[in-house]
Amino acid sequence: MNPCCRPTAFSAQLQVLADAAPAVAALIDRHEASRLDWLPGELVDFSDDDQLPALRELRDRARGLDPAIKVSVMLNLLTEEGLPHFHRIISEHVGSQAIWQRWTRLWTAEEDRHGNVMRDYARDAALFEPGALDRLQFDFLDAGFDPDWAGSPYRLLAYTSLQERATQVSHANTARLAAAHEPLLQKVLARLAGDEARHCAFYRDAFALALAADPDAALLELASVAPKLSMPGGTIAGFQMMAEVERQAGVFGPREYAALVSESLSHWAIGDVEPHGSEARRARDALMALPARLSALADRLEHRRQLKTFEFAFLRDRLAALV
Repeated sequence: MNPCCRPTAFSAQLQVLADAAPAVAALIDRHEASRLDWLPGELVDFSDDDQLPALRELRDRARGLDPAIKVSVMLNLLTEEGLPHFHRIISEHVGSQAIWQRWTRLWTAEEDRHGNVMRDYARDAALFEPGALDRLQFDFLDAGFDPDWAGSPYRLLAYTSLQERATQVSHANTARLAAAHEPLLQKVLARLAGDEARHCAFYRDAFALALAADPDAALLELASVAPKLSMPGGTIAGFQMMAEVERQAGVFGPREYAALVSESLSHWAIGDVEPHGSEARRARDALMALPARLSALADRLEHRRQLKTFEFAFLRDRLAALV
């Protein structure tokens, strides 16, 4: 059995987080002071008859979006719609503690808006083949999400720190690509990226509490997650092809992941952590070498044969070329 999954290790990590409750409460207070209170209908709403001309204009603009942008929207939307998986896993790991229940409820409510507003946009913009999103979402939720880090609260915090930042980058880069042609999509995704930035700040600083209190165990858990981030959308049908389209379009891939890992290691000052055990020291050293390894991987991928065309059943023009 993986050491992180033994009941004794799980209980010890929970106790560290319980002892950090006042500091966690301060992080939540900080988040609430900076959060934006918005609703999906404030960004996307074409329900009135007098908005029909604007709806037609939206669909005209959306038809002209680069297909790679549409693929990115689909992948990011489905990832956001995986919220039930994440709510369950976070609740299983830290949800029994009152302070974490407070955070998980707030985080879930904020994240729920993301899938809702992206779905509203995709519907009103007629972005995908009818029914395609519904089928992919159903199959994704039915497939489940049970990562190999289940059983470790520290690993949960390390994972969510990296994953929230990755989602922020993906939304922001898709917004950047869409901005010149489709300002409403840019506005929606920029709003989501802002939320993800605040979520990342919470999880990063919550993991820092574990790192300060229990550096050896926290380093080992981070080292088990960071080398290969298993995105929650990994069970989506066609995920690998969609991820490759995102990589080649400059939305998200190993290059962007290397940058955010380097940024996170700097934030946590991992190079300055002095663990007690030799295994944790090796984990620290491996983490410090990781950004260079990831950058080398990105170099290799960029020099291999590139995807020229791609086909997805959910695209209205199913066969498309990367430009």
